[in-house]
Amino acid sequence: MVQIEESWKKALKEEFQKNYFMQLTEFVRNEYKQHTCYPPGKEIFNAFNLCPLHKVKVVILGQDPYHGPGQAEGLCFSVKSGIQLPPSLINIFKEIKDDTGHTPAVIHDEMGKKMYDGSLRRWAEQGVFLLNATLTVREHQAASHQRHGWETFTDAVIKKVSDECNHCVFILWGGPARSKAKLIDNQKHLILESVHPSPLSANRGGWFGNHHFTRCNEWLIKNGLTPIEW
Repeated sequence: MVQIEESWKKALKEEFQKNYFMQLTEFVRNEYKQHTCYPPGKEIFNAFNLCPLHKVKVVILGQDPYHGPGQAEGLCFSVKSGIQLPPSLINIFKEIKDDTGHTPAVIHDEMGKKMYDGSLRRWAEQGVFLLNATLTVREHQAASHQRHGWETFTDAVIKKVSDECNHCVFILWGGPARSKAKLIDNQKHLILESVHPSPLSANRGGWFGNHHFTRCNEWLIKNGLTPIEW
């Protein structure tokens, strides 16, 4: 059985028993044996373990884990503390500052230099479910674990959140994430969509000024939920 937080384990029990998931598990095990893969095995389900199903307030959908050494930690768009920020995360933090007026958390590197903390664990612990469509990847090979079953699994996860939670905010950035809107009940949840924060997309317009972070918190407050400290 997959080592995963208890509320998710119970909610996804049937999914774990399906043939595709058993085949996916075998594929992932072989990949981790034969190649360097990310995130570390114990962090594959970090998004679930840090944000139990009954605490989910916001869902942000990503695509793939980062495939460079030391980056991925099982949370979409997030890198481990002390790791240089990827371009998409830089643009996310820029929009947070412009939208909310708040500066993201600052830490010091080994040389004592100030830098933004790229780990979004602080969001996950507040109820932000940071889900990638594909939960694993081979080092330096983007999309290498796509189309092996992860997408079937994470689609089921999105549907489970939509069905079992109330008044969530689903934040969909970029075409692949926006394609998941059909899995979400928009009668009881708020769906926020825009282009992807990567420079290639963001610099063409549609990312900066989307105000997703304030719009998300306005919805949460309206529905009696605690807003997120971005």
